[in-house]
Amino acid sequence: MYVIPGERDGGVGGRLVEAVLARAQDLGLERVTVHSSPRLLHARVCRSDPYP
Repeated sequence: MYVIPGERDGGVGGRLVEAVLARAQDLGLERVTVHSSPRLLHARVCRSDPYP
């Protein structure tokens, strides 16, 4: 996923990640793979992650 610079830091990326994780859970997926940037890694550490 990519969030254009003008929309960053407003929570849109986090909402997209939450939507993807919710959909994965609805589908019964056991794993979601993310190729992250340092920015996304920081966001993941700062939130309660249901997928350890």
